[in-house]
This record gives sequence, C-alpha cells and structure tokens, in this order.
Amino acid sequence: MAETHSGGARRRWLVDIARWCPSPAQFQAAAALLPPHHHPAIARLDKKKKLRICRIEFELKNGTAAFRNFNFNTSHQGDYVGIASELLCLVGLDIVCISKPQGETTVEFLKNFSSYLTDHEWNCIDRAGGSVEMLTEFYRYWCLKEAFVKAIGAGVGFGLNRLEFHHVQWSNISVYIDGIESRNWRFCLFKLDEMHLASIAKGHPEDAVNSFKRTLSNLVFEEKNFMLH
Repeated sequence: MAETHSGGARRRWLVDIARWCPSPAQFQAAAALLPPHHHPAIARLDKKKKLRICRIEFELKNGTAAFRNFNFNTSHQGDYVGIASELLCLVGLDIVCISKPQGETTVEFLKNFSSYLTDHEWNCIDRAGGSVEMLTEFYRYWCLKEAFVKAIGAGVGFGLNRLEFHHVQWSNISVYIDGIESRNWRFCLFKLDEMHLASIAKGHPEDAVNSFKRTLSNLVFEEKNFMLH
C-alpha cells in the first residue's frame, strides 16, 4: 500500500509471510539485494526468517528513493512483516502477538512489566475484564510504546513508564511524555487478525534522539504532514 502527497510517497507495507510463496527465481532476486557478506548467514536461516529479511530488503530498495528526512521502520512478529516509511516525519512501527502466558497466569505475567506502564494504564488494564481482555489491553499499550521508542531512535534504555497513552475507544490516541501532553505525535493502532496488533507512531523530527536527529536535514514542516497515517 502506498500513500502520496506533494513531497512524494509515504509507504506502508504489510506482508503475511505464510501466504507469500515466491518462486526460486523470485527468492534469489530478493536475496541478491542483500549485501554479499550477508548471503552465507541467510543461507543458514530457516525459510520463514529468510523470507522476512529478503522481503524487507526488496521493498526498501524498490520503494521510495532518498528524500530529505526519509526514514523507515520495520517490525516482524509471527508470520507478519511490516514496513513504514516517511519523507518528513519520524515513524515507528510495531507488531505484537497476543500470546497467552505459558506456565503462569495472566496476572503473574503482567506483573513482570509492572515498571513499564503508568498507574493510569494499569488501571485501564485492570478494568478491561477477564484475562483475555486484560492481556489484549496490555499489548495495545505495549505496542504503542514500542512504536514511539523506535520512531525517535532510542534504545532499550528509554524508560517506557515515561510515556502514558490516552485514547477514546482506541481512537484519538495521544501521548503524555513525563506527564506533559505532546502535540507532536499521531498514533494509529489496528488489528491484523485475532492474535496480532500493529501500531504506527508518527512524530516531529525535533523529538528524535540527538544521534538520529543529526541525520535529518529538515526539522521544520507544516501541520498537514501529520494528518495521515
């Protein structure tokens, strides 16, 4: 899927690897896009991992050309591989699988993440209903937080509890950073199937971490660039 505006094309790709069955020639063509020193490692991977890597590389090299702020983000979970790119905005993508905990209850599983969500978010999870609803609610918040952190170029050291998400039935999603609502971000959360969710975070380049920000050449643009996901 591609979306266009006056600056070019912003891209959104989602591939179900289980349904993507390239011929040997198509697979070799995709693998050829990878740097030669990666080929031996690719050959050792199982089919699903090979397809993930080759598909991402294929889409990026056959998609949008380089622009002033062009950046992209990828995610994969289960059979899904996703890519989102933007010409001006920061962009983060995350895919999660709503998997039931093994060997522990849902409550015990969620306690492992107690320091990553805020009191408000935990209250929303507690009020969601039964164990399945609580787990789904948790993964919605987790998916959004991961997409944000990936968008700004931060590593695992970024405190996820610094982010607090608010929403109206999971639309009109907003984020509070260190207790202050940010107007620089737009979020989209959607269901891929009964077990998978995906989120896209789209933000102003001024919020990128410094090492990432230095790679961007345009830090000023109009509000309309935030409008579409």
